[in-house]
Amino acid sequence: MKDRVRTTTSRRTVVKAAAATAVAGSVTAGTHAASPASAREQAPAFVHGVASGDPLPDGVLLWTRVTPVPDAPPGSGKGPDVEVDWQAAEDGEFTRIVAAGRTTATAAADHTVKVDVRGLRLATAYYFRFLSGTAVSPVGRTRTAPAADAAAPGVRFGVVSCANWESGYFAAYHHLAARADLDAVLHLGDYIYEYGTGHLPDDDHVVRRHEPAHEITTLSDYRTRHGTYKTDPDLQAMHAAHPLVAIWDDHEIANNAWSGGAQNHTPGTEGDYAARAAAAKQAYFEWMPVRTSTEGTVYRRLRFGRLADLHLLDLRSFRSEQASVGSGRVDDPERTITGRAQLDWLKAGLASSDAAWKLVGTSVMISPLAFGALPAHLLGPIAEVLGLPREGLAVNVDQWDGYTDDRRELLRHLTDRGIENTVFLTGDIHTAWANDVPVTAATYPVSRSAATEFVVTSVTTENLDDILRVAPGTVSLVAATAVRAANRHVKWLDLDHHGYGVLDVTAERSQMDYYILSDRRRADATAGWVRSYRTRSGTQQVERVSGPVR
Repeated sequence: MKDRVRTTTSRRTVVKAAAATAVAGSVTAGTHAASPASAREQAPAFVHGVASGDPLPDGVLLWTRVTPVPDAPPGSGKGPDVEVDWQAAEDGEFTRIVAAGRTTATAAADHTVKVDVRGLRLATAYYFRFLSGTAVSPVGRTRTAPAADAAAPGVRFGVVSCANWESGYFAAYHHLAARADLDAVLHLGDYIYEYGTGHLPDDDHVVRRHEPAHEITTLSDYRTRHGTYKTDPDLQAMHAAHPLVAIWDDHEIANNAWSGGAQNHTPGTEGDYAARAAAAKQAYFEWMPVRTSTEGTVYRRLRFGRLADLHLLDLRSFRSEQASVGSGRVDDPERTITGRAQLDWLKAGLASSDAAWKLVGTSVMISPLAFGALPAHLLGPIAEVLGLPREGLAVNVDQWDGYTDDRRELLRHLTDRGIENTVFLTGDIHTAWANDVPVTAATYPVSRSAATEFVVTSVTTENLDDILRVAPGTVSLVAATAVRAANRHVKWLDLDHHGYGVLDVTAERSQMDYYILSDRRRADATAGWVRSYRTRSGTQQVERVSGPVR
């Protein structure tokens, strides 16, 4: 804790500098008609900021993207190879450099640079930057994890998901960047969206337009879209302030993706899905500070001392196609959301973990949901937000509800092995929830809860109020009441707001503090605490807390 207090001022300086550089870089990147002399002066440049991710006790990934010449924007395939130096230091002035090296940014990797730095001290804050020619990147700050066998007193994550560029500004990232108390930011998916511009209900909803303007399907498209998102000053500031731990959901590829296709993919006009998915994943690994697993995917495990194991899932690459509504196939044991190898990996990791808490990053909700007699005027909007069939059948086939055999096997594993303190961390549905995860929902609370789940709302993507264009706390109260009446394991849900969560973990409890934004359509939106829920060790139940962790 002393280190956090000591570096607070330096971190704020880093955040401000990163944001200023991002704005300046966006202007520079738009100057494609520069004269030869000014072009030489502008190149190379660090237009897209810096980032770090996947902290280990002895290392961390460092990331940036170099624009070698002004006419080599992301996805262009243009530009010469350029040498890039990187430095990691104990201080923001880089007078105590502890690691350094040189690499090459090439068009083959879209001029992105990713360095896996090792040999660092455990549980230590570092500053980092990149240099190319006369250009110096913004300064970032990162932090290594505690030793695997350390009795870490606590760990704290920012938690976010679902940030649609066109739907609003990334003020949630701004507020997370300003915090000096986070060990990392956990992004649970939909970091980018694949839609073309104007996909929202009408033009009045569009705050800023996607680039490219069409739906992205090729490697060049996905690179361009990632590059567009990383010009956002608040996103750059968050990356500069904290290491990121991320998984993908569907929109990094296409809506409602599965192993062989997606709802938002038409082979006749959009080509081969496997080629599209491969392009999307290549661009993701180029542009994100994320380590790939042995299967070229994002499921992996990070450890934060003996306090917490963080199991991160990929619920798109191996899943069976979503069942048709009313087909009765959601219980088919031949269908899977995880794939056999990943489910076995998760079960083995949970069973062998000696950590006080087993955190599971899952992009879609694992808690079962049934829906009672919703009023007719709310059925359609609720179905759209939660991915439900408009006919009102009580299942979201894109969530674990559509793959009940995998869920049943996993929850049975937790109860049969006596595995306690499993907490699922979830995004995807643009709303916030605090749930017990029952073994048998129909008989809960007589039947036990196997785990708990905290779901964070979206950074910007539409929720119930946005779709209906109504004020928060109006029609949503009716919907929330109906949902809770039919699902006694749901302790709280917020259908109204956008924002983020902060998860604070100690040996005694895991607590999620929920924060909401004043207006997703304003870059200067304020953020405020709204609710907190915790799971006390050994209980497998959530309970409300009167205030956030200070």
